[in-house]
Amino acid sequence: MDRTVIAYVIYLVVSIGLTIWVARTLSRNGRVFLADVLRDEKLADAVNHLLVVGFYLVNLGFVALYLSGDETIEDTRGIFEALSTKLGVVLLVLGGMHLGNVYVLNRIRRRGIMEREQLPPVTPQEWIAPAAGA
Repeated sequence: MDRTVIAYVIYLVVSIGLTIWVARTLSRNGRVFLADVLRDEKLADAVNHLLVVGFYLVNLGFVALYLSGDETIEDTRGIFEALSTKLGVVLLVLGGMHLGNVYVLNRIRRRGIMEREQLPPVTPQEWIAPAAGA
């Protein structure tokens, strides 16, 4: 088997394994955060599932697109160099997507906390009856 094909197989196995591991970890630990943000368990589960599906689609699509390379790998050192570059980029994309999700969800959470804790500037002291004919 060609060294380039060996590098592709290793890249696919490791990238898909990392994507599955990260998605499961984020799903399991992010559910609590989503439940707090959305204040509804069923909605949190649904959003969590949708986020996991989107995560898989984007990351596995990126892994597939990034698979091909123009260079032919000549030796064992070339396998390690190609894998380190490809896997490093995949890990950066996974981390970037994770940070993006956390940022957006944190903004939603902050807005919800502000709405729940926001009090009127002055408590009402009396009610005024509407004017006649209005």
